[in-house]
Amino acid sequence: MSSVLAQVWESLKTSGYLGYTAILICALVGYAWTNSQQDSTLTKNQDTTNGTNATSTGGSDSDDEVEPPRNFTSKQLLHYDGTQCPKFEEPKPVYLSVAGKVFDVSSGREFYGPGASYELFAGHECGVALAKMSFEDTHLDDIAGCKMTTDGGKLNYSEKDALDNWLTKFEHFKCYPVVGALIADGDMDDPDRIITKEELVKNNGTGVLPKGYATAPLYVGAKGRVFDVSFGGVTFYGEGCPYHMFVGVDASRALALMSLDKADASNPDISDLNERQTKTLNDWVTTFEERKMYPVVGRLEE
Repeated sequence: MSSVLAQVWESLKTSGYLGYTAILICALVGYAWTNSQQDSTLTKNQDTTNGTNATSTGGSDSDDEVEPPRNFTSKQLLHYDGTQCPKFEEPKPVYLSVAGKVFDVSSGREFYGPGASYELFAGHECGVALAKMSFEDTHLDDIAGCKMTTDGGKLNYSEKDALDNWLTKFEHFKCYPVVGALIADGDMDDPDRIITKEELVKNNGTGVLPKGYATAPLYVGAKGRVFDVSFGGVTFYGEGCPYHMFVGVDASRALALMSLDKADASNPDISDLNERQTKTLNDWVTTFEERKMYPVVGRLEE
């Protein structure tokens, strides 16, 4: 076989067609690869990971691409407790929040990981607990309590000073990366409020940054509900990312059709979907709610 190929190669060289043949082969290979990438974009990136990001299977790796800041719900933050990830069979990162600022403390796993002295803090807001040097559950998950008592919080002057010292230590001495902001449950939007088309369009990632947020809201409408995908979906739905066209619109039809066509993204009509397409849409909503745990921030105006 190799001798036949050698003869063909020599023949092409002699005839002067070798260069054209090489160019043609490269063009065909490039065309096939490009089409395969376009066809598989939605399949490969259907956003079906279990609430993780590029660093979800281990500690902070300097070779990993730095993720943009994101918002966290308390339920999402619980995922990052350093325990073994059954999907990847590797330890999950260790995140914790101090006064609403979420740090990746994976490099301090010996302090905050499973079985370590401060494992209680992993996956939680722990500002009050750190300020009071407390290991009581009642001092966890209390962002509002991180203020002084005179401002409605739970800290006296020395405790507030201790909290500030912890923040300085984490950021400037331990150099733990800040990965986002924790939004308290009480500060989340009412999932039953009505969201107009105008409000939906405004929340496309370029709007006003709400107090305490790490990044502006990214609203995606699906099956009558509005999800804020800035809570973990910035790399999918942020400006310049694959699914940004779904932001600020009712994307139900485009999701059901697995379509990146702008015409589908701008058309909310799903009355003509077949059974398979309806199932696809339902799968997306399940992914949003259960796997990614994107918060529902309202309902679409009918």
